[in-house]
Amino acid sequence: MLLAVYSGAVLLASLVGGRLAENRTMTHMRTQVVMSLVAGFLLGVALFHLLPHSLAWIPGPDAMDTAMLWAVLGMVAMIVLLRVFPFHQHDFSAEAQMHHGQGPANGHGLAGIALGLSLHAVTEGIALGASVRVGLTQEGVLPGLGVCLAILLHKPLDAFSITAMMKHRGKGRRARLVANVGYALICPLAAAASYFGAGMLDAMTQGPALGYGLAFATGAFLCIALSDLLPEVHFHSHDRGKLLLALLVGTGLAYALYFVEGSAHGTSH
Repeated sequence: MLLAVYSGAVLLASLVGGRLAENRTMTHMRTQVVMSLVAGFLLGVALFHLLPHSLAWIPGPDAMDTAMLWAVLGMVAMIVLLRVFPFHQHDFSAEAQMHHGQGPANGHGLAGIALGLSLHAVTEGIALGASVRVGLTQEGVLPGLGVCLAILLHKPLDAFSITAMMKHRGKGRRARLVANVGYALICPLAAAASYFGAGMLDAMTQGPALGYGLAFATGAFLCIALSDLLPEVHFHSHDRGKLLLALLVGTGLAYALYFVEGSAHGTSH
């Protein structure tokens, strides 16, 4: 039931993000403040939620080393996706294009960008399903809440990106609607597959598999957060106070949720 509620919320957020691109264009400053807030939250969720959970499930005295290996693999995988399918562009304002010297989608094919976003959504879904599955054996009020909120906040930006790029390329309203709905469904479906797929494993295999998956998601979340933050550090000599405050608020919210989810992070398995 909890996974169904989370998935429904993510689905709705993605659909709303896609619709925003149909009705209005975000200003550069407003987009950067939202991105800083969301990136700070993603950083906090990765390090305060995903990483501790992964360490609790990875067996052996070398659990930390193994978790770091899988986290690095998650970062490298996301970097490869960003290199092959440059999909992670949220700001389509004239100011952003002037700074970066490129237009929307940077000339790359929509099919490749859609594939990159889809694989990114699959990673988010796996993290969500695994987090809720982990919560079944831990004492927490709302297991997986931090991961759900991180996806919930970031998903509209991604949906906005793909719809705005399709609109810029002259794709029809019907095609944009189909793409928006299709993209919105990917994360919930991946979450369900992750949750029930882990449940099909035996007790000895399920724990390590969840630990590796959460560590991998840690690296992926870190990469996405930093790819939103670092490029703009070089271009924003103005409004640095607003952007820094948004980053700190996002990170602080993620840390506060650490306590809302309960004392599950210290549970022994």
